[in-house]
Amino acid sequence: MSHHHDAPLRSTNRDLQEIEKKMDRRRFLTKTSLGIGSLALGSLMGVEKIFAKIPQGATPPLESSNGLGGLPHFMPKAKRIIYLFQSGGPSQLDLFDYKPRLVDLHGQELPDSVRDGQRLTGMSADQSSFPMTASAFKFQQYGQSRAWVSELMPHTAELVDELCFIKSMQTGQINHDPAITFFQTGHQLPGRPSMGAWLSYGLGSDNQNLPSFIVLVSKDAVQDQPLYARLWGNGFLPSQHQGIQFRSGKDPVLYLGNPENYDGQDRREMLDYLKSLNQAQFDTYGDPEISARIAQYEMAFRMQTSVPEVTDMSSEPDWVYEMYGEESRDPGTYAANCLLARKLVEKDVKFVQLYHQGWDQHGNLPGGIKKQCQKTDRATAALIRDLRQRGLLEDTLVVWGGEFGRTVYSQGTLSPDNYGRDHHPRSFTKWMCGAGVKPGFSYGETDDFGYNVVKDPVHVHDLQATIMHLFGIDHEKLTYKHQGRRFRLTDVEGNVVKGILS
Repeated sequence: MSHHHDAPLRSTNRDLQEIEKKMDRRRFLTKTSLGIGSLALGSLMGVEKIFAKIPQGATPPLESSNGLGGLPHFMPKAKRIIYLFQSGGPSQLDLFDYKPRLVDLHGQELPDSVRDGQRLTGMSADQSSFPMTASAFKFQQYGQSRAWVSELMPHTAELVDELCFIKSMQTGQINHDPAITFFQTGHQLPGRPSMGAWLSYGLGSDNQNLPSFIVLVSKDAVQDQPLYARLWGNGFLPSQHQGIQFRSGKDPVLYLGNPENYDGQDRREMLDYLKSLNQAQFDTYGDPEISARIAQYEMAFRMQTSVPEVTDMSSEPDWVYEMYGEESRDPGTYAANCLLARKLVEKDVKFVQLYHQGWDQHGNLPGGIKKQCQKTDRATAALIRDLRQRGLLEDTLVVWGGEFGRTVYSQGTLSPDNYGRDHHPRSFTKWMCGAGVKPGFSYGETDDFGYNVVKDPVHVHDLQATIMHLFGIDHEKLTYKHQGRRFRLTDVEGNVVKGILS
């Protein structure tokens, strides 16, 4: 009898041993594959040394952390980027895309052949009349490049020979949120990683004590369109690659400081215990997000020292504040954020994303755009001058522009001294300068109405591919497998705009 009872017991024990073996094997493979991966990564990260051509015997630079092996794919021109995102859609027709023919056509109906059935937003779809509208502002040519710039941008006008204008930008998105999301993540729907997160994931950080991706939002801007933290999110990439927002005021980074009446002496000890608990959890489950959490705690610990240091403006001389404008003394303003952006790239922060809202002028455009230019023009020009005089411009890329342009026709009633312009995704202007782009150059053209691109169109994915190229990345090769599919910033499109490369 006992024999018959023993057989199922023995088989149960065998099953348990088999399960334990499988568990141990899986745990072993998880740990060693990650271990082998990190060893391989360590050896591949020597790519920076190859490009830097370090003399024999010299001390090598601090290696980039968290970058992928094999990146960059080729010699980069840019080490860092400051993206001055003008949220709301600045009117190219009142700033950089001069259309003298509109003076004669002012008030006349936009020909159907020009509009060519383009869909309209809900804000002007019920208009029965679409009167073409010349800019209320004077334009002039500047510099050796003879670029046309509006009187609204006198400081930027002085620097046209540094700038590369792209007059033929195009997007498929006609409303703010999908259009901004598209520019930042390569897709109009939320959930994808932002451009800064992709660069952080691919290239890692050049400063161990600061995040590689930092976001600044002007505090005093017109809040016409909301901005969401997902615009600088990591999407499905590991969470240490998300953008970190620096705010104005006592605590630039939320929850970074020690609690009140706590001197932080045992903070290191507490973090070490926490790390061992997280490590035990990682050894059991092998979830890479646990590693990301450990990395973030460690970064936060280092930032307790590095953030107050980099955001301390007390050592900036008066002449710097004078160059950026009086508002630069007020933390959180656009001017102060431009100055802080310069300090951050000096510390080798890879991606500084600056957002300035308030460019959404559906009505009262002349008054609204004038105020926006007064807030931004001087500081933008000062940033370029400042980067140049410190030798940073040659490997720092600066990008200026919004999510789409504005229409040639007036939204609402056109009066002798007032007009508005609706969203226009079909053609608008951005400019770039610095690392690897042609200075004093204008690329692409729109028609006489400033409505359609007639030469060298540049799609949002083309711009993204070009920015990645300047960082030494082939945009088609930097991918991440998620839910069974390989994703990339440029989705399934995008061509490098070789015509703007120096």
